[in-house]
Amino acid sequence: MTAVTADRIASAANAYAVARRLADGFAVGAARRDRERELPYREIDDLAASGLLAITVPADLGGPDLPPSAVAEVVRILAAADPNIAQIPHSHFVYVNLLRLAGSPEQQRRYLGRVLGGSRIANAQSERTGATVAEIATTVRPDGGRFRVDGVKYYCTGSLFADVLAVLTRLEDPDGTSGLTPGEYIAYLPAETPGVRIIDDWNGIGQRTTGSGTVRFDGALIDRDQLVERSAAVRAPTGYGAFAQLLHVAIDTGIARGALTAATEFVRTKSRPWFEAGVERAVDDPLLIQRFGELAVAVAAAEATLSAAGKAVDRAVAVTGHDHTNSGAAVDVSASAGAGAAADRIAAASLSVATAKALADRAATEVSSALFEVGGTRSAAADLNLHHFWRNARTHTLHDPVRWKYQHIGRSLLHDVPPPLHGVI
Repeated sequence: MTAVTADRIASAANAYAVARRLADGFAVGAARRDRERELPYREIDDLAASGLLAITVPADLGGPDLPPSAVAEVVRILAAADPNIAQIPHSHFVYVNLLRLAGSPEQQRRYLGRVLGGSRIANAQSERTGATVAEIATTVRPDGGRFRVDGVKYYCTGSLFADVLAVLTRLEDPDGTSGLTPGEYIAYLPAETPGVRIIDDWNGIGQRTTGSGTVRFDGALIDRDQLVERSAAVRAPTGYGAFAQLLHVAIDTGIARGALTAATEFVRTKSRPWFEAGVERAVDDPLLIQRFGELAVAVAAAEATLSAAGKAVDRAVAVTGHDHTNSGAAVDVSASAGAGAAADRIAAASLSVATAKALADRAATEVSSALFEVGGTRSAAADLNLHHFWRNARTHTLHDPVRWKYQHIGRSLLHDVPPPLHGVI
């Protein structure tokens, strides 16, 4: 485990203040880190020590238990400064949430207690061998009195900085000796577990310092209490997918704001006016003023829909509830707020997040490209590395294609069909 002593966040306002303080420092070296592919080890240490990684730990376990909207705002603040740093803890928050929804009380105490101390979780989820991303080849199977994990994962964001890897596996147990229900499991295992190899081979055009490389598992041995069945979170109306997607929206929205801020500063301090404008300063060019107004509206719309989506996810999570003292699984909504009402709020949250994702995707890519349109030739100088905004936007927006967001929104409107429960909407 990383040797840090984490502060405790007391409230959402406290979290925002800490995030803004960190963001001010992160922004200073963001372009340099991208250009030189300088991995942000020190910055992630600072993030862990700040207590922000523990803001979703339940109150009865010692955490502030902040709602999804607050987590999204923290991520947005960080992403406006450096979206690489903002994306690194994305899967950390997602797999903390999975523990809340599907982990046993003992697993919650064990892992979330470590999170309170500054421990970091990263994903080992995506694969390349299946016909689609939904097919999982990595296996977990009984091995004596333990279990072994074998497979290869790609795009493992944050793995280079992680204390714990959350590995998506498929149970392989034809003889039924494990006593486990067939299906998908998340294996929580220390990053230094024998048989685990983390490879720094991520070479994307953007988000270059997220540590999103390959992780190989070759007979990594784990115990039964390191396995969490995934179905309790993703095969029921829990808001699991809406929360995960909300954080992606926050990253894209932050990129849009960061690009607009950089464009504004560049035009104010470095751009020359076009001679036909008949003005002495670029900021007085009426066509530039018009274009900045359009870009500002796009960013404000993305931020507003992110906020609305966050509140919708808050409402959905409040309806489903969570029991930290009994089974460790999500509360049976049929016995509390009513299954129908809960399912409706979960569906509404997913659609609200999908709407926000569509707008954030557009704002991030448009504004980061328009930065050069409004900045002029000088802004294209390679040493400035202003194109890292566009490369980051273009790379991150490839997560969970927006075209399918429109499909689910349209089907809901025309056919009254709720979005699917597969964890990515």
